Amino acid sequence: MTKQKSRTYARNRSKSSALFSRKGRERIYENDSIFFLKLVIFVILSALWLRLKNPFELGAFTVQAVPVGLFVALLLVLKIEQYQFNRKIWYVTLILMAILTSFTPVGVMI
Repeated sequence: MTKQKSRTYARNRSKSSALFSRKGRERIYENDSIFFLKLVIFVILSALWLRLKNPFELGAFTVQAVPVGLFVALLLVLKIEQYQFNRKIWYVTLILMAILTSFTPVGVMI
């Protein structure tokens, strides 16, 4: 005598199970070209800095630039990506790009 599996109806599934089929295969929601386009846009945005000609002191730190593009890109990721694990990947990418471009003369000078 075999034990019968309980049925999982669509209304009873969690949101994370909507990413996978019943057989455990991942469902793909966006094309590679859309992902690459988003990657290019977010990388360019995170590289934009607002550089100051006259830096100012904020406590013990001297502020020479503000990562305006990073803040805009973070807000866009929050609005566009609907799954949390995708947002985590984008956040890491954006922060790494902002750190790398902080050492280069990329940005708008005021």
